[in-house]
Amino acid sequence: YLRIAIELHLKRLLVGGYRRVYEIGRVFRNEGLSPRHNPEFTMLEAYEAYADYNDMRELTEAIVVEAARAVPLAEVGGGGEASAELARGEGSPLRRSYGGRDLDLTPPFPAKTMARLIEEVCGFDPVRAWDDGSLEPRARQAGVEIEPGQGLGTVFNEVYEQKVERTLFDPTFVLDYPAEVSPLARRRRDDPRFVERFELVVAGRELANAFSELNDPVDQRARFEEQARRRELDEGVGYPLDEDFLEAIEAGMPPAGGLGIGLDRLAMLLTDSPGIRDVLLFPTMRPQGGEEAEV
Repeated sequence: YLRIAIELHLKRLLVGGYRRVYEIGRVFRNEGLSPRHNPEFTMLEAYEAYADYNDMRELTEAIVVEAARAVPLAEVGGGGEASAELARGEGSPLRRSYGGRDLDLTPPFPAKTMARLIEEVCGFDPVRAWDDGSLEPRARQAGVEIEPGQGLGTVFNEVYEQKVERTLFDPTFVLDYPAEVSPLARRRRDDPRFVERFELVVAGRELANAFSELNDPVDQRARFEEQARRRELDEGVGYPLDEDFLEAIEAGMPPAGGLGIGLDRLAMLLTDSPGIRDVLLFPTMRPQGGEEAEV
């Protein structure tokens, strides 16, 4: 099978006693082609025992900031005042341009919950709407497209993805996702509908994804089974559970934090490249009048 993430094998290493593990490798997802998607791409994944998503936030910020400082100034293109300052030998490599807009990568990056961002952009409190049963009609009123049969956690996430994510330009940590769309993350103790997860969003797109890892074998199996059930309903295809991973979790995985960074998207950001194919040597392209092919 072509792996969609590096995650499960690295977690099995945590079960085996490794304290910190990481891998830079290729992963594959059947998500079609777009300026930000390629079926094959490069990920950095890292896991640390006895850490949580707050520790992963610190690590993520450090990686992005150090990468920005390491990219030669000659690689910074585009317009904008930040690039003009760099060309004159002024300013900071953490202030650069992306897509003709000035981008500020100076730490610390702001962190806001998904619920707060939805309220700021859409004008209603989505947690309260979930509580009183008005989340779905509120979402439709805001112009969110909802598929039949979607759970409220998915609706919550759709409001964010369709209405909020693209408004975030400077780096922002988006915290506390619905458990329904986060099958491998640990639930929040104060509200188990949500999990200890964040995404780092820059220029309107996800750059990194991290969470406090779920290490409860009973909860993990239940979530895998629910995920498989929904995929079979949506796609008409049954997918087997990863029994090797579940067996490893049952043996005892320590509390841990995990992180994934899309390195192609990071390269796009730091070189002011408009599309993912601009940073790949052999991107998948759409030929004229045919199926997808590698060019």
